[in-house]
Amino acid sequence: MSAFHHLFRRSFDILVKKNNSLNFIHLIRFSNNSSRKEWKVLGLNHIAIATNDVNKGSDLFRDVLKLKTSGSEALPEHGVNTVFVETSNTKIELLDPIGESKSPIWSFLKKNPNGGIHHICLEVDDIYAAIDDLKARNIRVLSDAKVGAHGKPVVFLHPKDCNGVLIELEQK
Repeated sequence: MSAFHHLFRRSFDILVKKNNSLNFIHLIRFSNNSSRKEWKVLGLNHIAIATNDVNKGSDLFRDVLKLKTSGSEALPEHGVNTVFVETSNTKIELLDPIGESKSPIWSFLKKNPNGGIHHICLEVDDIYAAIDDLKARNIRVLSDAKVGAHGKPVVFLHPKDCNGVLIELEQK
């Protein structure tokens, strides 16, 4: 690869309509890499556990393990109910599905009926710089940034690009 490509490389996808079907075309757009903003991971925000019932799941953490739990909160735009469990150094997010068709947790529970670890969430200092940088590195971002359970922008990274782990990035 030439020095020009190393200095001026960035990729993006566009959606085109061809023969009445939608297709993605991967294009290369050249721009100055020095304009790419720096970003960093600030720490672990939470570990998410998929469960069939967040209220039953929170019983274990609250009543047996004596940890503080939040109330259940519905996030219909994400297709989940959540309960957060506070520990001394991080949080645990319990998730159960709202509806079958729009909930990624429903799909996860179909493959893992007893539930289990669904994803980890990392806090970043600049989520939009992170998205641009990760896409330039061909790491798939699963959607545009959406407001998450903490009222901050979040995105998910494809597990096939992240050592088999679904990673959520959350703006600090």
